[in-house]
Amino acid sequence: MVLFRYINLGPKGLFFKPHMDKMINYFKGAIAEMRKVTWPSKKETYNYTLLVIGVSVGMALFLGGLDLAFSKALEIALNR
Repeated sequence: MVLFRYINLGPKGLFFKPHMDKMINYFKGAIAEMRKVTWPSKKETYNYTLLVIGVSVGMALFLGGLDLAFSKALEIALNR
């Protein structure tokens, strides 16, 4: 039966799958890498948040202005 091909009856338990070692090593590596991360301070996070909001508002105004200009130009072109 295909189900029993993946069951390892070795010392790690009845239902231990061979690929479990790879998954455990992946999570151990991910945790080790997360410990190496230098997290931003509260002030840096605040400043970056303001920067993102400012750039987003600026882009929205710019694109809204372009949209308005092109729609007015198209309206003028179609009404001729």
